[in-house]
Amino acid sequence: MNFWLNGQIKQYDGDPELPLLTYLRESENIISPKNGCAPQAACGACVVELNGKGVLSCVIPMARVDGGAVTTIEGLGEYRQKVFANAFVEKGGVQCGFCIPGIVMQANALINSNHEPTAADVEKALTPNLCRCTGYKKIVESVLHAAEAIRNEEEIPLPQSDGRIGSRQPKYQAQKLVLGQHQYVDDIRLDGMLYGALKFSDHPRARVLRIHTERAEALEGVIHVLMAGDIPGERHHGLIRHDWPLIVAEGEITRYVGDVLAVVVGETEEIARRAVALIEVEYEVLEPVTDPHRALEPDAPAVHEGGNLLSHTVTNRGDLQEAMAGSAHIAQGVFQTQRIEHGYMEPEAAIAYPTEDGLHLLSQSQGIYDDRQQISTLLGVAKDRVRVTLVANGGAFGGKEDLSVQGHAALAAYLLQLPVKVRLNRDESIRMSPKRHPIWMDYAIGCDAQGKFTFVKVKFVGDTGAYASVGMKVLERSAGHATGAYHFPVTDVEAFAAYTNNIPCGAMRGFGVNQAMFGLESLIDELCEKGGFDRWHMRYDNALVDGCMTATGQVIQGGAGVRQTLLAVKDLFHAAEYAGIACGLKNTGIGNGMPDESSAKITIVAPGRVLIDHGWTEMGQGVNTVALQVVCNETGIDPALVDVRVDTLAEQVSGMTTASRATSLVGNALIDACKQLKQDLQSHSLADLAGREYVGKWRVDWTTKPGAPTEKIYTHYSYSYATQVVILDEEKGFVKKVIAAHDAGKIFNPTLFEGQLEGSIHMGLGYALTEEMAMENGQPDSTRLRDMGIMRAKEMPELEVIGVEVPDPYGPYGAKGVGEIGLVPTAGAVANALYQFDGVRRHELPMRIPRRGLQRRNGLQTRSEGNGSTKG
Repeated sequence: MNFWLNGQIKQYDGDPELPLLTYLRESENIISPKNGCAPQAACGACVVELNGKGVLSCVIPMARVDGGAVTTIEGLGEYRQKVFANAFVEKGGVQCGFCIPGIVMQANALINSNHEPTAADVEKALTPNLCRCTGYKKIVESVLHAAEAIRNEEEIPLPQSDGRIGSRQPKYQAQKLVLGQHQYVDDIRLDGMLYGALKFSDHPRARVLRIHTERAEALEGVIHVLMAGDIPGERHHGLIRHDWPLIVAEGEITRYVGDVLAVVVGETEEIARRAVALIEVEYEVLEPVTDPHRALEPDAPAVHEGGNLLSHTVTNRGDLQEAMAGSAHIAQGVFQTQRIEHGYMEPEAAIAYPTEDGLHLLSQSQGIYDDRQQISTLLGVAKDRVRVTLVANGGAFGGKEDLSVQGHAALAAYLLQLPVKVRLNRDESIRMSPKRHPIWMDYAIGCDAQGKFTFVKVKFVGDTGAYASVGMKVLERSAGHATGAYHFPVTDVEAFAAYTNNIPCGAMRGFGVNQAMFGLESLIDELCEKGGFDRWHMRYDNALVDGCMTATGQVIQGGAGVRQTLLAVKDLFHAAEYAGIACGLKNTGIGNGMPDESSAKITIVAPGRVLIDHGWTEMGQGVNTVALQVVCNETGIDPALVDVRVDTLAEQVSGMTTASRATSLVGNALIDACKQLKQDLQSHSLADLAGREYVGKWRVDWTTKPGAPTEKIYTHYSYSYATQVVILDEEKGFVKKVIAAHDAGKIFNPTLFEGQLEGSIHMGLGYALTEEMAMENGQPDSTRLRDMGIMRAKEMPELEVIGVEVPDPYGPYGAKGVGEIGLVPTAGAVANALYQFDGVRRHELPMRIPRRGLQRRNGLQTRSEGNGSTKG
């Protein structure tokens, strides 16, 4: 068959059923179409044009291409490439970038057929495309901007900036991301590279009696089948507790369906996967433990040898019985949240290859130094023999903290002394990767006759799944934020993390806090109804101010900004007919007695180049841009001269990129590094300083461990604050608009700030209304991305982001974390808005709205001002 590819005639005589995506990536080495879910056809990252129409190339067989014309970004021509790249850079329509090439191709097809599209046209055209980072709004703006330029035959120049704090400095290397030129791990090809595939357990709980690999080993092209006994070092890994086996051995009991029983290494990925299907396993199938309450019962089967209780966190102060007896009003409820799939567009992948003195790993993880430590332990080698280079990833949201296929790729490359790539397809990613914790909550709060809070009592039970991951810290964070953004004089809080045979749950944006806020904020509205209080005023009157205590007993010493966020939305809230309101508090930094630290290095590598080395993962949030802006702000160096690298070779050690802490830690470290550089630049030119290095550090080691005896409690070094208002359609009760006022301390970059919050709100709305990763008896109901409930562009309401700046005492230039706070209040605000509309209190997530809309209640006051908006 013959066809045109980017203007050139091509002849193809291969398999007519081969997907076009596979042909483009493997035969033509065209990497702009990305493999986000093939062959599920759910994410749109693979969109190319076929005969002028955008198509999902992962499900287009080559037989359909015969006689046609295929166009990828590489074939758009220089003019359109520049227009799209600069439009997306200017408007902030790109974050991690993995989905954007497919969106560009979908947009290009739309613009060719509709020269003057509306926002609704763009949103409809993007229905096949998912984005997990942006919330779509800036993508739509970018497409409209590009369409206008193309219609008028105009150029869009690359935005310029001095790079200083507060500027809209373009995201670092954003043009490459837009045009698909950035190489993610799965885009990288090495000479002689082999491919690994994983054999997973068929059962959530079963004793592995025998693994038969003979047929797999006999398949032509199979190089080796790796088993548990092949691991030369410590077989178990984990971020905190080393309870997760890289490979389960014969005779052991599996703990979930994502447990790996064998690794097949083949000449091609297809061969390796075919061989995996030939492996036969004999099991003694056992009854799984899937309910966390049942798991905590004394007679429950033990998921781990030490029992099913991973952690128990307790924090309390004051006399609870006295506070309850003295309360004029009490609201109580039992709440249940759901398991959520992270839904990052780039599935897991890793490449490892041998070096003269060890191993080099190309990783997409959230912590390359944690990767290095765990890999060296698995291989039984010194950590200086393992080098890890970050390949900026296609989204993470906490889901790439735990060691995944990095361990299997490293093991295979180390033993075979050849390059090996291991990647998960979307079904495997959903089956294997940790999720957001489902948490059960029994909450009670009270207030006096004037509406001042008197007490909070809550019990959390979280399903942490088969392995610890960071489950104890997630439930610790739920407990530590149980009072939200408010002061409660009396607290009685406990949180349990339970092992089960479900898919593990670990870090995800919000980290246990958004679960707690759903329950707390719902009950605050109920108190307002009981006491006839204005919903905005009750929150304002009880909001944390400097000198108030959090749930843990920490006294806020500076930077409390929740009242300023409430003031920012006051009039908008009271003007709405059906509106919900909720506030949020979210820690910056791990804290709880664990050090938060960072180092960073600035090297003048040549007269015209400056290199920043740090250890934090770029995953769309813009940490590399933040690093660049700090250096430019401190020194006045032109941002065009600055490169950024994340590689253990530089030994700029940091921890996991989590807890919204990267900006504050890398920012303070680079400010420290710039002190001497600024002095040197006063008497030397940049060229004179070629070859010099400037290292900076920042460390927080004064936080206190929960329950430890101490004069003063310092749970975290910083917090961020927010208020969100959700406004509903007056007729059907759909979410019409979300207003989000967020205290960032200091907004480094308005474009990045807005993008982070819009993306967080998108995730928060999905959490509230549509998303759920359901399981039954330890098995996922579905491993299809489409079934995870992630919202698409046409489903998103209007978003209004309001920036508030109340400086933090420790943040660089007063900055606070913004990566997670954006979804902390959302579910509570949605629940409260829905109650205003139909009078139904929601206690479970997701709170699905029927397609026909909701039935509006009658006979009750519904405006958001006055005595709580619920009195008739």
